[in-house]
Amino acid sequence: MPKVSQSYLDSRRAQILDAAIVRFSRQGFHRTTMQDIVAQSRLSPGAIYNYFKSKEAIIGAIADARLTKERQLMTDAQNETTAADVLRRIRDAYFGELKDPKERLRRRVSIQLWAEAQRSPKILKVVRRSIEEPLKLLTGILAGAQRSGEISKEVDAEATARFLIAAFHGLVLQVEWDDNVTTKPYFAVLDSFLKSLTSTTTRKK
Repeated sequence: MPKVSQSYLDSRRAQILDAAIVRFSRQGFHRTTMQDIVAQSRLSPGAIYNYFKSKEAIIGAIADARLTKERQLMTDAQNETTAADVLRRIRDAYFGELKDPKERLRRRVSIQLWAEAQRSPKILKVVRRSIEEPLKLLTGILAGAQRSGEISKEVDAEATARFLIAAFHGLVLQVEWDDNVTTKPYFAVLDSFLKSLTSTTTRKK
């Protein structure tokens, strides 16, 4: 029997996750069945279950993929020269993705999971992890900027990170609810906030 390449396995796994995202975004997590995902993926039930034993496992994999991407995004952003540029690059990456139809589907799934987390301890763990890791990474970036003197030590790094995450989640909701909401004015407001963070030290001198 010929050996299956890793790229083939990765491609099939991605196919299943993409199918699940489409179904979850249309029907919600609770109403979507494994049979729905099988139908959407056009793979056999056996192929699906070889990768994932349950919907929760699929959701976990979707979350893991997103966390891996965010981790790399924040790592790459730290190559910028100043804290302000690091934060702007992160801002552009997160908010810019809302223009991508595929990413909009993922975010729609996230919104549904926020509600589902209120009744499912398993989903709550996934949702909390999807916030806690970016929070840790962003807090670390802000704390590093404080150590270098670019942001005042009087600023609460974790609270600021939570505020930025909340701002992003709030825009995700508004974009989902209203197609007329655009990100450009939001960028300007957020840019003013980021400038205020990095100019605090300068004003105190």
